[in-house]
Amino acid sequence: MFNLEGKKFLVTGASGGIGQAITDVLYEAGATLCISGTKKEILEKMAEGKNNMYSLQCNLTKNEEVDGLVDKASDLMVGFDGIICNAGVTQDSLLLRMTDEAWNKVININLTSTFKLNKKACSKMLKNGWGRIINISSIVGFTGNPGQANYAASKAGMVAMSKCIAKEFAGRNITVNCIAPGFIETSMTSSLSQEQQNNIMSNIPLKRMGTPKEIASGVLFLASDEASYITGQTLHINGGLLM
Repeated sequence: MFNLEGKKFLVTGASGGIGQAITDVLYEAGATLCISGTKKEILEKMAEGKNNMYSLQCNLTKNEEVDGLVDKASDLMVGFDGIICNAGVTQDSLLLRMTDEAWNKVININLTSTFKLNKKACSKMLKNGWGRIINISSIVGFTGNPGQANYAASKAGMVAMSKCIAKEFAGRNITVNCIAPGFIETSMTSSLSQEQQNNIMSNIPLKRMGTPKEIASGVLFLASDEASYITGQTLHINGGLLM
């Protein structure tokens, strides 16, 4: 079950906590991986000594690097079966203080780069008669959050875009789904004060934050043949925070 042997995936944002967990889980399932991110040293250390794992540094603010990423990954892996778009940034500010630069940066990295990577990935996977796209959205794309108009818009846009792509490519056996994490134990949430963490957990029915591996397990399922009849959907992994 959930065997990915022979499948070749590109994972963006692989150097972060959730990205590293996704990499570990997919690799353990037998996938060949190309991992991408901005932190070259971390990526190289993750891939060191591992057969069928390759690393590519990519800055999603640079169009030429985004445009070439899928081709480079396909060349390294000698094939291409799917992409997990996990990379993203925040630049929070209340609406009246949010600059055009902050809006554009978050939209461009979180949404526009995902559009470009999805588009290129589909062109590669058409030849296979099989493909998987998994875009990592967020609970705030559904609930909104004060100070995150740019981030929430980018993550909501990702969901709507994924549904469109899912409809366009369903006939070619390419599925397109999203995962929307809630509050997950990462470096981002660890910087919150204990009071802030307690306030968050008081609203989560399961009374705890999720782990990166729990997000990665959702990715593994959607990447597998067992999820072949699921497309255009969002898997919510949030401990019941959104019901």
